[in-house]
Amino acid sequence: MSTFATDLTIDELKAEADRLFNRKRLTNFGLPALVFVYLIYVFFAFEVSGMAERANWENGKTLIADSYSYKTHVSRDNRTGEVSTAIEGERKGRYPDGEAPGWVSLGETTVIDLEDGHIVRFGPETVEYDIPGYGTVRATPTRSAGVQAELPAGEVPDWINVSKNRMAITTDAGRLTVTRNRSEVFRYFNGWELFWFTLDSPYYGKSFPELAGLAAQGEARAIFNDFWTNKMWRHQDVAWAIFETILMAFLGTLGAGMIALPLAFLATRNFNPLKSVRFLTRRVFDFVRGVDALIWTVVLARAFGPGPLTGALAILVTDTGTFGKIFSEALENVDEKQIEGVQSTGANAPQRYRYGVIPQVTPVLLSQLLYFLESNTRSATVIGAITGGGIGLLLTQAIITQKDWEEVAYYIVLIILMVMLMDWFSGWLRRRLIQGETGKIRKARDTKAESFFLP
Repeated sequence: MSTFATDLTIDELKAEADRLFNRKRLTNFGLPALVFVYLIYVFFAFEVSGMAERANWENGKTLIADSYSYKTHVSRDNRTGEVSTAIEGERKGRYPDGEAPGWVSLGETTVIDLEDGHIVRFGPETVEYDIPGYGTVRATPTRSAGVQAELPAGEVPDWINVSKNRMAITTDAGRLTVTRNRSEVFRYFNGWELFWFTLDSPYYGKSFPELAGLAAQGEARAIFNDFWTNKMWRHQDVAWAIFETILMAFLGTLGAGMIALPLAFLATRNFNPLKSVRFLTRRVFDFVRGVDALIWTVVLARAFGPGPLTGALAILVTDTGTFGKIFSEALENVDEKQIEGVQSTGANAPQRYRYGVIPQVTPVLLSQLLYFLESNTRSATVIGAITGGGIGLLLTQAIITQKDWEEVAYYIVLIILMVMLMDWFSGWLRRRLIQGETGKIRKARDTKAESFFLP
């Protein structure tokens, strides 16, 4: 009988081991299988396979090229015959009348040399484009018959688009567009043209040694003023927008910390015995942090109107709930012995909080404040786009126009540099405040220990 009981026990153990093994195998293979099935569902539900077909790669290439290059526009009014040259087609980047870059020869027939044999001629009646390896394309714009195009014999290539009222030719050398009223040539160049000085500045086109020499002769203020008031790149406005963005993040973060700290005492068990007050305070924290800062931005913008202050308030409201939860958890973990030590000296309640509690939670408070200051600097960029303030507004405007994507790249670079600067600053300040304070406490403790053992 004992042998049978022992065998039965072994069978039960084997069955239990099999169940555990099957459960572990189900976990190891079942969860990845569920994830795989979900990914398959996402693939078909979001039409991932059609993304490549819907994508416009030409537009993508154009946007990328525009981010690190600029276009010089040579335009002719087909009605009056007037020819103008402007960088990015803006009036602020327009060459003075009668002037043009070296590759444009003005005259009765304007000759535009796009290099490598690509020549465009704006004649009195006809526009011609000599394309190496293809031939000469002619277009005659008229008011009644539209654009009459003459192409070399053979099939029309994909990079030529011809219709009754418009002809467009895109090559590696540039682009030609002819309509009834206007003929225009685009030519790309690498770099951000007019970034330092505009065409009307006396310092445009001068090298750095020349500018340094003029600055040494007393023109440093004028040089900086021409750069600072650049009409195309608006450095002065951009600098103020960066300042507004940082100010939004700073006011919102600091204000949230100042409001959340006293409220955090109401949400802790060891400082507030009233359960109903603790519950209500914690639910307030849950409510304000449960709504995203962007939602608060929209709500507050309707209430107070657009502006940087509205963005700062949105950050303040959201971070008050987050800081309240973090600070209350830090307060619940304080060392009661230090508070009792301060109380033994006859200190009242505010003094016990000031000298027994605050020094313990200060490292946590400062660390979280500095981290959120860095994070809110990025958030303020998006919030500024909604409230109408900061660098986010300029970035949104540049994206919407879809004209000067080098400005978009410029703003993105500035945002990245701003975030890197805030990261460095918060790290430096954290070391100075937290580690420095810890070092002072350790030094005072060591000094006290040495004085105890010294005769």
